[in-house]
Amino acid sequence: MADLIQLLPDAIANQIAAGEVIQRPASVIKELMENSIDAGSTSVKLIVKDAGKTLLQVIDNGCGMSETDARMAFERHATSKIRASQDLFAIRTMGFRGEAMASIAAVAQVEMRTRRQSEELGTRLVIEGSELKSQEACQCTSGTNTSVKNLFFNVPARRNFLKSNTVEMRHIIDEFQRLAIANPDIFFSLHHNNGEVFHLPPGNLRQRIIALFGNAYNKRLVPVSEETDALKLYGFVGKPEFAKKTRGEQYFFVNQRFIKSGYLNHAVTTAFEDLLPTDTYPFYVIFIDIDPARIDINVHPTKQEIKFDDEKLVYNYLKVAIRHSLGQYSIMPTLDFDQETSFSSNRVQPAPQSKFTIDSYTRESKATAGNNSGSSYSNGGTRDFAGEEERQQNNLANWQKLYEGIGRADEEEMDAGESESSVTIESEWSKENTLDDQAKSFSKQQRPPYQVHASYIVSHIKSGFLLIDQQAAHERILYENYLQVLDKQSASTQKQLFPKTIDLPPADAAVLRDIIPQINLLGYDIQEFGQNTFVINGIPAEIAGQQNEEKSIEILLEQFKSNLELKLDIKENLARSLARSTSIKRGQVLSVTEMQALIDKLFACEIPFSSPTGRNCFITFELDDLAKRFEG
Repeated sequence: MADLIQLLPDAIANQIAAGEVIQRPASVIKELMENSIDAGSTSVKLIVKDAGKTLLQVIDNGCGMSETDARMAFERHATSKIRASQDLFAIRTMGFRGEAMASIAAVAQVEMRTRRQSEELGTRLVIEGSELKSQEACQCTSGTNTSVKNLFFNVPARRNFLKSNTVEMRHIIDEFQRLAIANPDIFFSLHHNNGEVFHLPPGNLRQRIIALFGNAYNKRLVPVSEETDALKLYGFVGKPEFAKKTRGEQYFFVNQRFIKSGYLNHAVTTAFEDLLPTDTYPFYVIFIDIDPARIDINVHPTKQEIKFDDEKLVYNYLKVAIRHSLGQYSIMPTLDFDQETSFSSNRVQPAPQSKFTIDSYTRESKATAGNNSGSSYSNGGTRDFAGEEERQQNNLANWQKLYEGIGRADEEEMDAGESESSVTIESEWSKENTLDDQAKSFSKQQRPPYQVHASYIVSHIKSGFLLIDQQAAHERILYENYLQVLDKQSASTQKQLFPKTIDLPPADAAVLRDIIPQINLLGYDIQEFGQNTFVINGIPAEIAGQQNEEKSIEILLEQFKSNLELKLDIKENLARSLARSTSIKRGQVLSVTEMQALIDKLFACEIPFSSPTGRNCFITFELDDLAKRFEG
């Protein structure tokens, strides 16, 4: 029988390797820009067309390559970063595996122009599907200019799995931001479809963060710095009040390399314990400088996973450093007894209390009176201790009365303002009779509904009762309403007396720019006003007065971005995002009328059983099932 095992051709082996290294256009960006950084570049320019599906081009002013090096760069396992196995434990460069360029060339059409500063002529190479098409001398600037066209042109299945341009561009921006943050001393620029998205001059870390995320982040940053014999920690964390509902603005860098670590993220979350609102994630950019011998980065081809020699040590240093910074900058309560600060600026502080009580003051006064009885002051008058004691008691009683119940201020304000802050939901069904419960529908309410923990609504039915999740139910109602509005294009807009401008980070501005026509169909009136700036002329009448216009746009964008990976069409994504951002939230107190209207509208929906995100809107409790639970 003939031998069956044989070596794979290089072209096939490169395509197999590309499956791990090159997953989408953003993967190409990462590898090419890392090569530019390793080449000592001070300027890196990225040009993208059609979210990288048509063109990805990286231009740098680095050291360039000779003719031989340029050709060798596309061979498998060819690298200039390491020479021996021990070099793996002293890696400071971004790349070292020698797989990236060969993998890119295996699934795309690549053209490279490169020249060293000491040479007069450069080299031009053209490679398609691992096959060298052309190699010749050319005139070009010093550095390297690499163009990657028609990614996955020879792997149609992989190309078909690419997401929409909005999603792919979001991933490209993410990779660009990570490399730009890690190297604030390098000039970076990003151009997409002939428009400049980022222009980042060299500067310090704070300046780079502000340039990437917007001027609003300047007041949100809290510096973090800690240096020990084992490692050095530095960077910034965001103030807790600016935490967001979605992930995405969390960055760890180990020796200037971006990594993902759930373990270290838990350390940051623990440091923010009791400071963050529920289900929110803080902003942070944390750099860890550590001896390369104490880490292993050769875990995955993308090099975003890392193993530490002592993870617990890094965990504890990180947690302590962040807590120290939050305390130092008066973000969390400190142990300074001379000045007690509180995280919540809205909570009323109690009045300074005396160091003595009424009883101790009375005893002290009587003792003083006894010791001084019969004596006189220099003016000849006798002190009236009884009157002084009475005045002190009255003053202290007045202070106690003034601050009595101060700890319940928030609860009282919520109770007093519930009628103003709650959402009134009207329904034409509220006066109509509904079907009998035996037909698996829900009968007219016999008793008024009531809330449990301002989050769930208990509604009686003949066979038992319903427990309704008020937020999920309202999301379902709004979602179907917004879909109808988008189909009919009949939303009502409440114009603003004074239009408001909103400045967004470039990444968010790019997303909003793409969906403005659809957003305006929902009742918004938003116009672009210069680079990354937008004017809000009107908002949907349904949400007018519920929340700040800028905040509503920010929440809408966060929800929209979190749904991008679900392959929803833009209408469905917008309807889900707006329903999620404007719905009744847990903890919001509703009146009986509002609860009844919510129930009526929920069961008028086409799909009342679940929210757009798949959560149950209600749970049915049958009386028979309840009785069985109480049986011994």
